[in-house]
Amino acid sequence: MIKVSPSILASDFANLQTEIEKVEKGGADYLHIDVMDGAFVPNITLGAPIVKAIRPHSKLVFDVHLMINEPIRYVEDFAKAGADIITVHLESTERVRETLEKIKKLGCKAGLSIKPRTDPVEIIPYIPLCDLILVMTVEPGFGGQSFIPETVPHIEKVRDLLAKENSNAEIEVDGGISPKNVRTVLNAGANVIVAGSAVFKSDDISETIRGLRG
Repeated sequence: MIKVSPSILASDFANLQTEIEKVEKGGADYLHIDVMDGAFVPNITLGAPIVKAIRPHSKLVFDVHLMINEPIRYVEDFAKAGADIITVHLESTERVRETLEKIKKLGCKAGLSIKPRTDPVEIIPYIPLCDLILVMTVEPGFGGQSFIPETVPHIEKVRDLLAKENSNAEIEVDGGISPKNVRTVLNAGANVIVAGSAVFKSDDISETIRGLRG
């Protein structure tokens, strides 16, 4: 099953509740919540209080993507705020295993993300702890970027690595994806599609979400 996770990074923050309602009614499966700290990536976005504030207004799976240094410091805050999936970057900490273990102990699904220049083989030691692998198809930190075609082999490699480990982890992709290019990442093995501008800027959100399912 192909799942769609609209990224609120592209939403109208002044009307966040309404924006979330739109994508939920439009058929989204997850809500992708980008958290940036201004250190691991250049921008700063939002924190656990925002997640807590919107949690009562949506039944969507909250797919929280922590683009922050040493995320182990904050995973409990986001779990308590209502996150269902918490994804951290392999490159953001030397305590990857400890962080993933903590996420799972808190009752959330654990995700591990890699940047476009990171070799997917680096996830191998952590696959048994992962419910989701997020392959970035742009450099993290900014919305509205163009898809990097060179990341497609990374998706394929992650797919093969998970198969070798008999893992049922989902493969999520994030960055520059729209109905026009989604078939490329689906064919490579992705099954969770993050899209920001393509969904929130769409004139027909339901149709766009259907298009993202390929």
